[in-house]
Amino acid sequence: MTEFEVPDPNATGLENEAQPESLRLLQESRRKLAEGGGKERVDAQHARGKMTARERVLALLDEGSFQEVDAFMLHRHSDFGLEKSRFPGDGLIAGFGKIQGRRVCVYAHDFTVLGGSFGEVAGQKVAKIMDLAMDAGVPVIGLQDSGGARIQEGIFSLAAYGELFYRNTLASGVVPQISVMLGPCAGGAVYSPALTDFIIMTKGISNMFITGPEVIKTVTQEEVDVETLGGAAAHASLSGVAHFAVGSEKEAFETVRRILSYLPSNNTEPPPAVVPTDDPWRMDATLNTLVPEDPSMPYDMKVAIERIFDLGSFFEVHASYAQNAIVGFARLHGQAVGVVAQQPMHLSGVIDIDASDKISRFVRFCDAFNLPLITLSDSPGFMPGVAQEHGGIIRHGAKIVYAYSEATVPKLTVVTRKGYGGAYIVMGSKHIHADLVYAWPSAEIAVMGAEGAVNILFRREIRAHPDPEAERARLVAEYREKFANPYRAAAHGFVDDVILPAETRPRLIAALELLRDKQSTLPAKKHGCMPV
Repeated sequence: MTEFEVPDPNATGLENEAQPESLRLLQESRRKLAEGGGKERVDAQHARGKMTARERVLALLDEGSFQEVDAFMLHRHSDFGLEKSRFPGDGLIAGFGKIQGRRVCVYAHDFTVLGGSFGEVAGQKVAKIMDLAMDAGVPVIGLQDSGGARIQEGIFSLAAYGELFYRNTLASGVVPQISVMLGPCAGGAVYSPALTDFIIMTKGISNMFITGPEVIKTVTQEEVDVETLGGAAAHASLSGVAHFAVGSEKEAFETVRRILSYLPSNNTEPPPAVVPTDDPWRMDATLNTLVPEDPSMPYDMKVAIERIFDLGSFFEVHASYAQNAIVGFARLHGQAVGVVAQQPMHLSGVIDIDASDKISRFVRFCDAFNLPLITLSDSPGFMPGVAQEHGGIIRHGAKIVYAYSEATVPKLTVVTRKGYGGAYIVMGSKHIHADLVYAWPSAEIAVMGAEGAVNILFRREIRAHPDPEAERARLVAEYREKFANPYRAAAHGFVDDVILPAETRPRLIAALELLRDKQSTLPAKKHGCMPV
């Protein structure tokens, strides 16, 4: 029997005729709840390949754990025919339950009731469940399938969204918030998810847009396809609004479970650890030859991540967006950590506007929820060009500095190859107070690459030399010997140790064990002013 099915009194030997009238009314009310917007609308939802809101909640939560709140609330409006459309719960299901045994709060838009539109009652229900979540210190999951504010309720629906946005903001950094997009969502139905920590979109059935294609066409005379405008692929790879794009509702719920497996329930708890199954002393010799000797040749940083962290534990976030940067969760000897890295396989790992936003947001999330930060740095620089300069790369790049500098969780950094200029500093360097910084022997830590430095420093000498190319090659080799290695930085304490790449895993595990109870405080202030 599912949570919303009505128990049969006859199962206890009680004849129907003997039922109290109050029990009969409760049975009837629960049946109406289970019907949602009615059989016709439920069938239409299923025909689109979509579950109903109640089916989604039950599929997400541990079996038998869902407890509904405010199930019988009704809207109080009668304009534009609303008095004829009164459904128990008013198009939104809210309550609490468990995921993998851990307490969570959840709400779901019911598209079968007035298109899942969000009105005054829905706002009150979500506000209550979010208040409960913050008081109890548990995550909130929103299952989104809504056209946005209920037009018939006017300012009341707008006020309801305002209350939701306010609570999204209050809950930020207090309890994890996850939005699962399971239908066409517009207006307020996308503003609220944008305030949450992670957005999961389901391919083929979910969309997100501020204004739909028809509005764009009216204003700009431009034809826009729905999927091109706001489908899962567009938001996962182009806008960066979505963190995950998955193939089905079932996969979306699995993604929620996996995200939560790395996170504490609130900002006062440590992340959940698991019993380690991977050897903490495991050393992979293939790491020793991962970085090519030619500094212009790429290599796959994901190979390093897979071989350093507990096998199979890396869970990438924003995998399709700004792929020159890599962020995600992993485990080191069972301990959950946040991983930030650069990807030489994509744009040489250079930092651009999108990568800056991706990195800084993830760093701040990890710091808010007590996840240690492990950074694998290969920084050739910030992306040059007029478009980047005019797009604000200075401001966006500064977000990374800010995020790392304010983070008080354990911060460990490994410089694998290039560490050039400001791009080296921002990626968790000792200069912005990383706790421990290691370097592989292939690391090059300098203001810029040898070729560029020589061209600037010795331009006249090279030009005046009888054999300019030979002189340039000699000077480049000399610069590399002096600066393009980790030993000068190590000599001055900017690198704590130069290590064999194969040693990285046990060295990081030992450092993380040391810093497990790290205590660090920031100057007293209301909040800083991040260069957003």
